[in-house]
Amino acid sequence: MKKPSAGRVNKTAPKLGAIDLNLLVVFDAIMRERSVTRAGQRLSLSQPAMSHALTRLRHALKDELFVRSPNGMVPTPRAEQLATPIRIALDGLQQSLEPIQFDPSKAVTTFHIAVDNYAAIVLVAPIAAHVARIAPGVTLDFRPSGTLDVLEMLDRSELHLAMGRSGVQGERFSRRRLLQDQFVVVYRKGHPAAKAREFSTEKLTTLPQLEISSAQFGPDFVETGPGRSKPGLKPAMRAPFLAAAQILATSNLVSVLPLNVAKNMTRSHHLVFRRLSRPPKPIEAAMIWLRRLDNQPAHAWLRGVISRVISDLRNT
Repeated sequence: MKKPSAGRVNKTAPKLGAIDLNLLVVFDAIMRERSVTRAGQRLSLSQPAMSHALTRLRHALKDELFVRSPNGMVPTPRAEQLATPIRIALDGLQQSLEPIQFDPSKAVTTFHIAVDNYAAIVLVAPIAAHVARIAPGVTLDFRPSGTLDVLEMLDRSELHLAMGRSGVQGERFSRRRLLQDQFVVVYRKGHPAAKAREFSTEKLTTLPQLEISSAQFGPDFVETGPGRSKPGLKPAMRAPFLAAAQILATSNLVSVLPLNVAKNMTRSHHLVFRRLSRPPKPIEAAMIWLRRLDNQPAHAWLRGVISRVISDLRNT
């Protein structure tokens, strides 16, 4: 049998002109929701209309695309392959229809932002306050990143950006460092160790520690010279962050936390913090987003707001 030449078009591949672009919107909605019903609600389409559109799309692409399961509509390998290119194409079309300039005072839109515990404690409140002052129609939807597949949701445009500790790699992402924060020791006022102006790591190992069980951040002590080893910090208690300040304020436990987190705690509880003579490696907070959104006006405005808030925090 004669093989087709490399330059010959595959006649079985559907041409773009033969596909109703509305079907790609339906595909993207089902891919996001993993449910025909919820996808229909997202698009304001009835169940019969959604089923008919999916049937047409299956016929055009010659693939089942989604298979029913107890956990919803599971995409086939072909659907997984198509998901990102279709999402990028739809994003591009949407962006081309948006105004060239973004006017925050008149905008009515929502930004979905993933935050880790550090960003939630230190950054969310000042960002929210700044946006409320200058863009009353803009809604910020902050989501805890510990429960999310952040990179997948960024790829699917279900998140606009993520803030927190990030070593993410990949050409499709842009990244900007926000803050670098030193660790300090936090404890109650009147603690037996409260007279110390500065803590040695050796002193720290003699005190009962509270470890934050829900935090993605933690002190990473590094060796500083020959014969120096990492201190053996053994927690006497582990507790979620929401309980940490109250526990520290009513016990002799101490905790090693980022400086900006410590400042936040001391505003609302009878706590103090002291610096370490040999501090752990600083924590770094960054924001990441899809590179294709670099020049999108609304997204660029949001990143600018975050950068201005961070600049103000550094100066306080």
